[in-house]
Amino acid sequence: GPRAGCSERRLDMVAVPESVLKKRKRQEKWAADKAAATSAAETKAAAKRKDIFKRAEAYVAEYRSAEQQLVTMKRAARKAGTFYVEPEHKLLFVMRLRGINGMHPKTRKIMQVLRLLQINNGVFMKVNKATMNMLVKVDPYMMYGYPNL
Repeated sequence: GPRAGCSERRLDMVAVPESVLKKRKRQEKWAADKAAATSAAETKAAAKRKDIFKRAEAYVAEYRSAEQQLVTMKRAARKAGTFYVEPEHKLLFVMRLRGINGMHPKTRKIMQVLRLLQINNGVFMKVNKATMNMLVKVDPYMMYGYPNL
């Protein structure tokens, strides 16, 4: 009868609450925004990767040219019968070896200034006259060397 047709029509037009519709719309907008942001980030990351790779290649080329220049300088000096003196180091690595027992107060103070407070502590330092003078005074308590950079 007539009632059967009426119920079919009602099934087609199920009332969805407005809040649910708004939520769906909001979720779709967020999903679209997120997809756009993700794609933008991917393209940016790819460009950054290329840039980093280029920079690394430039560093490698720079280091190779510096090594080559060193070799040519040494050869030229040998040919001229002189010696090539390498430039002085700019950086030091200092490491404390001994404890505090029987240490002079001034030596102890220098160790504090150098930030060598415990045995086996190490610090990087700039090479200058002041630091070299301090190192001479505390020489028996630590070791130092020039790191290859």
